[in-house]
Amino acid sequence: MNELLITNGKILTMGPQGTVENGQVLIRDGKIAAVGQSLDAGDAKVLDARGGYVLPGLIDAHCHIGIYETAIGFPGDDGNETSDPVTPQIRAIDGIYPLDPEYGVAVRGGVTTVATGPGSSNPIAGQFVAMKTWGNTMEKMVLKAPLAMKMAFGENPKNSFGRANRQPVTRMATSSLIRESLYRAKEYADKKDRSQGDPAKMPALDLKLEALEMVVRGQIPIKAHCHRADDIMTAIRIAKELGLALTLDHCTEGYLIADDIAASGCPAILGPLGGFPQKPEVALQSLEAASILHKAGVKVAIMTDLPANHLWYLPIAVGMCVGAGLDEMEGFRTITSNAAEILGLGDRLGTLEPGKDADVAIFDGNPIRDLWCHCAATVIDGQVRYNKFEESCK
Repeated sequence: MNELLITNGKILTMGPQGTVENGQVLIRDGKIAAVGQSLDAGDAKVLDARGGYVLPGLIDAHCHIGIYETAIGFPGDDGNETSDPVTPQIRAIDGIYPLDPEYGVAVRGGVTTVATGPGSSNPIAGQFVAMKTWGNTMEKMVLKAPLAMKMAFGENPKNSFGRANRQPVTRMATSSLIRESLYRAKEYADKKDRSQGDPAKMPALDLKLEALEMVVRGQIPIKAHCHRADDIMTAIRIAKELGLALTLDHCTEGYLIADDIAASGCPAILGPLGGFPQKPEVALQSLEAASILHKAGVKVAIMTDLPANHLWYLPIAVGMCVGAGLDEMEGFRTITSNAAEILGLGDRLGTLEPGKDADVAIFDGNPIRDLWCHCAATVIDGQVRYNKFEESCK
C-alpha cells in the first residue's frame, strides 16, 4: 500500500467540505482517501505544506502543449494541418511530444492536467485529448482520447485558407463546411443504424465521418474556437440545430452577450488573458468577462492557450479576473472544479474528495492574490513529482 499524508495546510477542497484550516489530505494508492484534521495515517510518508494553500491539481482546459513544441519552430510545430480545411480524423495523441520541457514547467507550476490538441486554422481541425502532465509516453499520460472535436470560427480559417483563395474565404463558408460535414456524419451514422450490423448494408469506411460520428452521437463535444460575438452565436446556432454538445473556447466577446450564452447552456473557457490584442477579433478583450459571464449563470474555466502563455500563468490570469470583479472562490473553480466538469472529467478531477485522483498542488501563499507566491509541491496520481522542500517529505 502506497500512502502519503499532506499536513499543515489550508485545504481548499473545492468540494462539499469547503476549506479545511490546518488540514490534512490522506492519499492511498493514487487516490484521495480522506480530507480533514488529525487523520489516522499510520506509517504514511509525510509532506508538510508549511501552512500553504493546498489545492486540487490545476487544470488548463485549453492549450496546445506538446503540439507546439518549445523553441523548435517549424520542425516541432504540429498545430495545424493546413493541407485540408476539414480534418476531423486527425488525433492529437499522434502529434504530441510528451517529453517537451513545458511539461516540467507545468508540474513545477502545479498544473497536473491539460486539454491539448490542434490549433484553429481549420474549420474542423481534429481531436483534442485530456492528459496528465507527468509521464514519458502518451499511453501513460492520457486521461481521455478523444476528448472533444476542435472546430474554429472567425478570422483564423479565413486567414489560413482565404488568402490563398481556398475555401473558406468567408465566415459563411467556414460555417457551411462545418454544417455540411456534420450533416454528412449524421447521415453516415443513420446508415450504420439502419444496416443493423449487416456488412452488405454498411456505408463504406470513411475516417473523417467515423471521427465526426462521435460528435453527432453525443459522445464528445465540439470545442469551438470563437472570439467575436457573432462567431459565438454561429457556433451555438449550429450546435442547437443538430442537438450537439459545445464548449465556447476563448469566448472573448462573450461578456457582451452573456445572457444569450447562459440561455444556451454552453460553458465558456476564457483566454488567453492579459496579453496585447494582436488581431481584430480580440480587440474587445476584457478582464471583467469572467465575472460578467459567471453572474449571468455561465460556467467558466480559464485557459492559458499555450503557446500564448506558459501553463504556470493560470493562477495569474485568474488573479487578474478576481481583481476585475470575479469572486475569489469562483476564481479557484475556473482552474479546478469548473475546468474538470467542463471537460467531462469531474468524476476524477477538480476537487479533493475521497475516491478522486490524488492530484494536488501546494502553494506557499494564495496563488491568485500573491504574485510572489510559488508552487511548493505537486502530487500527481499520489506521487510527489515536484517538491521545493525536499526535506519535508520523509
